[in-house]
Amino acid sequence: MVLDAPQGLPAEPPGWDGEPRGEPGIHGVPRPRRWDAVSAADLSDLPDPGGDAVEFVALPDGTVLSSAEASDEALARLAAAVEEQLPAPYRAEAVRRDAGRWAVAGRRIRIAEVAGLDGDEAELTAVDGARTLHVDGRPDFGSAPELERVGEAEGRDYVVRARRLDGRVWEVEATAL
Repeated sequence: MVLDAPQGLPAEPPGWDGEPRGEPGIHGVPRPRRWDAVSAADLSDLPDPGGDAVEFVALPDGTVLSSAEASDEALARLAAAVEEQLPAPYRAEAVRRDAGRWAVAGRRIRIAEVAGLDGDEAELTAVDGARTLHVDGRPDFGSAPELERVGEAEGRDYVVRARRLDGRVWEVEATAL
């Protein structure tokens, strides 16, 4: 008995290693999603914001924080492009595509008002009821009740990492241990 060669995609030539190819997008582990929203913005009618990339954070009250030299109008327009798909708070990055067109992408963030911490980064861990607080990489013997509340929402044992955005406003990430 003679069998005919199979037809269709599996019958395509093998890959460089001689093994049969799989269908694209069907196999493998997908990359984690980096952005929650991606959009485009036209800034051609504004003064050049300078550079080829701008990073910023948008807060729920409409404040846009950035260390870039971009004008408030340019930042507002970039934020508006993200907010068509994603409400504040979020962290965003805009990249110039040509003279006036920018691609802008944002991802959700969680914020908290934290008082009493002198520094720009904090990490609070709680394991078996024992809490450890580090501020700017150094042990801190104070407390951060706001960070504790964020962590306790995750479970009994947790780690909370926080980065100061502006004044008492911090970006926080909490993970159960």
